[in-house]
Amino acid sequence: MKSTANFPGLLEGFFTQRLMQQKQASPHTIASYRDTFRYLLRFSEKRLHKPPSRLALKDIDAPLIAAFLNDLEKNRSISPRSRNLRLTAIRSFFRYAAYEAPTHSDQIQRVLAIPSKRFNRVLIHFLSRDEVDALLAAPERDTWSGQRDHALLMVAGADGIASIRTDQPETRGCHVGYGSSCALHRQRTEGAMYAIDQANQGCIEKLVEGT
Repeated sequence: MKSTANFPGLLEGFFTQRLMQQKQASPHTIASYRDTFRYLLRFSEKRLHKPPSRLALKDIDAPLIAAFLNDLEKNRSISPRSRNLRLTAIRSFFRYAAYEAPTHSDQIQRVLAIPSKRFNRVLIHFLSRDEVDALLAAPERDTWSGQRDHALLMVAGADGIASIRTDQPETRGCHVGYGSSCALHRQRTEGAMYAIDQANQGCIEKLVEGT
């Protein structure tokens, strides 16, 4: 019978069952979490003198996690924001482990209690013309997804939209012609309609025609 404290098995289940099947996490999230645990496994092997295949859940305790995060900041010179992202991945794994290995509840709670690091947020009040041009030039416009991103950035720049969800590459909410408009989903909102001016109408028409 497989032990619920088998760390390699828990980690595999976390990625294949929790992230991919249950949460259907995006490839970007999975890649970020993968990198976090790759760094953690290397750090653990160096500190504990154990290869990843021999690690048990009890080895990955709160002091080890805290030391790992400090090592990232000191030796990799990552920002507090990046440090918090690594901690988010670790917390997500331990929340999964709480159901799979309940006999380690005390250890898991100690890890989950590790606080995020506070940092000052730098507010960007506006972008310069050169910065806007650089953003518009970034998408590869020889692909449909690049045309989509370029069109969204054009609309965002014209209407002053701070954030748009681009994980739903559909154009059903776009209307071109008289009273051109586009329905976009913003973070933490259900979506809103935005007018398309004449300068941006051409790229939206090209995008709709390509679907």
